[in-house]
Amino acid sequence: MNDLDEFKDKYKARIRSGLRDDNLNPINTRDYETFKKEYIPKHLSFYEKACNFSEKIFKIKPDKKKIPEYQESIDICHLNITPTGAASFPITVFMFFLLTGLIIGFLIPFLFASEPSFFLIIILILVGIGLMIPLGNLPFFLANNWRMKSSNQMVLCIFYIVTYMRHTSNLELGIDFAAEHLSPPLSIDLKKIIWNIETEKFHSIKESLDNYLQTWRKWNMEFIESIHLIESSLYEPSESRRIDALDKSLKLMLEETYEKMLHYAQNLKSPITTLHMMGIILPILGLVILPLVVSFMPEVKWFHLFTFYNVILPIGVFYLGKRILSSRPTGYGESDISENSKELKKYKNILINLGGFEIKIHPIFVSIIILVVFLLIGFSPLLIHIVMPEFDCSIGEKTLCMNSLTHSNAKFYLLGYRPEIIEGSPTGKIMGPYGLGATLLSLAIPLGIGFSIGMYFKLRSKNVIKIREKAHKLEQEFSSAMFQLGNRLGDGLPAELAFSKVSDVMEGTISGKFFDAVSNNITKLGFSVEQAIFDSEKGVINYFPSPIIESSMKVLVESSKKGPIVASNALINVSNYIKEMHRVDERLKDLMADVISSMKSQISFLTPAISGIVIGITSMITAILGSLGERLGDLASQTEGVGGAGIMSMFGTGVPTFFFQAIVGLYVVQIVFILTILINGIQNGVDKLNERFLIGRNLIRASITYSIISFVVIMLFNIIAGSILGSVTQSLV
Repeated sequence: MNDLDEFKDKYKARIRSGLRDDNLNPINTRDYETFKKEYIPKHLSFYEKACNFSEKIFKIKPDKKKIPEYQESIDICHLNITPTGAASFPITVFMFFLLTGLIIGFLIPFLFASEPSFFLIIILILVGIGLMIPLGNLPFFLANNWRMKSSNQMVLCIFYIVTYMRHTSNLELGIDFAAEHLSPPLSIDLKKIIWNIETEKFHSIKESLDNYLQTWRKWNMEFIESIHLIESSLYEPSESRRIDALDKSLKLMLEETYEKMLHYAQNLKSPITTLHMMGIILPILGLVILPLVVSFMPEVKWFHLFTFYNVILPIGVFYLGKRILSSRPTGYGESDISENSKELKKYKNILINLGGFEIKIHPIFVSIIILVVFLLIGFSPLLIHIVMPEFDCSIGEKTLCMNSLTHSNAKFYLLGYRPEIIEGSPTGKIMGPYGLGATLLSLAIPLGIGFSIGMYFKLRSKNVIKIREKAHKLEQEFSSAMFQLGNRLGDGLPAELAFSKVSDVMEGTISGKFFDAVSNNITKLGFSVEQAIFDSEKGVINYFPSPIIESSMKVLVESSKKGPIVASNALINVSNYIKEMHRVDERLKDLMADVISSMKSQISFLTPAISGIVIGITSMITAILGSLGERLGDLASQTEGVGGAGIMSMFGTGVPTFFFQAIVGLYVVQIVFILTILINGIQNGVDKLNERFLIGRNLIRASITYSIISFVVIMLFNIIAGSILGSVTQSLV
């Protein structure tokens, strides 16, 4: 043995000396470069560059105990960074916000001889400090997100491997079959398992697979156990025991998935209630007292409210929502079918057919036009005041348009600009717009933002989701259709005739149309079964984009090569698998029904309605307090300050309802956006297509509901305020 080792070492040294070349570059094949581009997610490239840049500047090393955790997370989501770079990135972000705050808040005002904005400096510094912890934990968050996306595909992964290995007992081909039909990120992990064998990092599929399974030991033991059962099927002495081991692996995965989702649903009520109270109920209730706060505390400006309601609160709610989603166990995740099919990508656009010529319009252009039009309407009170500072229109005994900010008989103003009052004394500045017309026009701001964003997402997804729903209907019927097809093959019919027989039996159903289309391709175009289904141009699968249907048909094609009996058994078992997966999927939806229904009601009506009512109350209180301040000011000047000065010092001009409404309306849009992502994540896991569709639908409905309710309540409450002010004015006179 020693002589053999010496012989090998001798010739290895001779080969190395013969190949030695100082100018020899590392060998990178085109296949490896292609794999590498697919292997590294594009959306992580910015974070990688930022971490590598930060490491060059600061080189902050994390705690030694955390370095293995950092490295594990980095390896899971395949980041090309080091733990030092991940720990240095938050410091870079903090320094960026610190310098930005000093430049914008102090240096620029100093150069233009104006007062520095210490509020802006403090806010940016606090934002930088607040981001340090989440950015420091970003590798863990990304790894958890990667795990969640992968775990949503694990049931299908086991299904594909088991389905393939029932007729071909080859683990490597089974994993390759699953990688071909799954979407990223799990497909990337499976391809990496195969790649590690081809590059001789591991010598067998078992070594490569076991190395990968170690990354799931703390997170998903049922997946590891199912894979081990699949591996054990390779060593079973009889065919029946081999099939039993494969069946048990899928059954184990389904049962454990249901049990873990059951516990998740039971534990979900408390965090959802907390999120609901902290993110929706308490902020909206706080809106009721804000008009009084801003009227009696002149230091509070509209940008303070904007910072709290449109920056801090949405970030907090989004963070809590992501924490809730991070604990979601293995489930079912759908993929965006348009990402995997070039033919379907066109349906992400607006398609206009002009005499056979198809025009594609990207939805972003429609959304931008809608947004610009609505924002021009919404900000028109500010634009009018900038162009004509003294112009306003009023409604009193008669409607007047004048070059004066106030009118003695006016009840309602279009713009409603008035002198700023602090502690009962005018400051000489003009504040506004406070007018009823400006408040109503400001409704166009949240309506435009919500409607334009909603239209973009809806137009990008509605055509594709219709195609996917059609495929889902086929999936629901496909179990019985596959069973019938398997029986026909078991009777000895060739596959070419079996499709025709089943299509006749299932006439009028989507499955019948599918099989009929396959039969037509075979009889009229002379295609083989494989061509009839998978041809790049005429293949029936192009019109029914479903990974389950596609994989079932590939199982048919592969198993039919071994005879009709093998194909029949394969299809019947695939039918049973699909039926079992559908049953568990429906049970999981039942578990989530209570939580999801309450959240949907919040999005569709309660949050927009409550916010709209609060805005109406706010406009009434602001109108009353503002007018009382003016009336008491006039009274104090007539009585030379006797008696009215003390009351006068309590009133300020407050925040204009124009800005207040825009802030609240934007908050409604943000909350609906965040809650929609949360609902989709809880119910469907990682399903970006359905998420975009729901965001589009919910934003359009919520923004319209909020605008209508706000308009009605503002008009009603301002009429009440006008009558109250009329009686108060008469009593003061």
